[in-house]
Amino acid sequence: MIEVIKKGLETSVQDYPGRQGYWDQGFPPSGPMDNWSFRLANRLVGNSENDAGLECQYMGPTLKFEYDTVIAITGADMQAKLDDGPIERWTNIKVCKGQVLHMSFVKGSGARAYIAIAGGLATEPWLGSRSTFHKAGVGGMEGHAIQEGQKLPVNAPSSEQMELGNTPRRVNPECMPRFSENKTWEVEVVKGPNDDWIDDEGHQRFIESNWKLSAKSDRTGFRLDGPDWTFTNKAFEKSLEHGTEPSNIIDQGYPIGAINLAGQTPIILMNDGPSMGGFINPYTVPTVGFWKLGQAKPGDTIRFKVVTVQEAQDLRKTVNELCTENSII
Repeated sequence: MIEVIKKGLETSVQDYPGRQGYWDQGFPPSGPMDNWSFRLANRLVGNSENDAGLECQYMGPTLKFEYDTVIAITGADMQAKLDDGPIERWTNIKVCKGQVLHMSFVKGSGARAYIAIAGGLATEPWLGSRSTFHKAGVGGMEGHAIQEGQKLPVNAPSSEQMELGNTPRRVNPECMPRFSENKTWEVEVVKGPNDDWIDDEGHQRFIESNWKLSAKSDRTGFRLDGPDWTFTNKAFEKSLEHGTEPSNIIDQGYPIGAINLAGQTPIILMNDGPSMGGFINPYTVPTVGFWKLGQAKPGDTIRFKVVTVQEAQDLRKTVNELCTENSII
């Protein structure tokens, strides 16, 4: 067991790829926002990339270990210490019974850190996943972020995993995600499914503009502040059942990563987003771009780059190759 001394800010149990196959019933996948960092953390401790770990947002937790194990921390720098000694990210760390992991506010670039524990967290799965879906109160620890005083159940590490803890293991620097140093993130987008509702000027403005990530953002949706959109005649000549706003449409299914245009406000539908609604989606962020959004802070700038579906799939394959055991040295 692991005792939660301090909970941090919305520290939650997640697994990869999350809750699959229930999108048509309104249950999103959830899972880690930056699955690249998450998967590498699991590799460092000898887990499967699918094992459950902790996602820490902006400020990490304080945890007391009641047994000997091996951990790894990846993602943003939350100034982790084991007892009173600072510890590195992107490497495996042997932990002895009674030691305490302290994490603080994020320092520098990035917004989320990930903690993998050898054996993986053993919370009760819900619809095939341990990932926390906060707004429905399912998965994770009683459906919500971890709380002070809770005991996190963990699968016992194997003897092989404990042996790995005796040898330093690191992520090859060439296989790590590159965090923005200037608070600007270039995020891939694919046109559609409703790109024909936006005119040429509107498309050009979207691609050429700086978009600010609003503080009114969470795992459901990332709200962006920027210029107004302009529309084709289709948005004004539609029948009344589509709604009065140019961005209204008869309720339709939303793809994960859709840039949902609510009036003039684009909202990127994230891991816990809705599966349908009555707004158009001129662009979609492919899953390969999610890790960047997961590491962006409110106030950071996002610029979009249009790619084809094939290019997005090729980029995803590249990231998948960087998350294998071959990335550990």
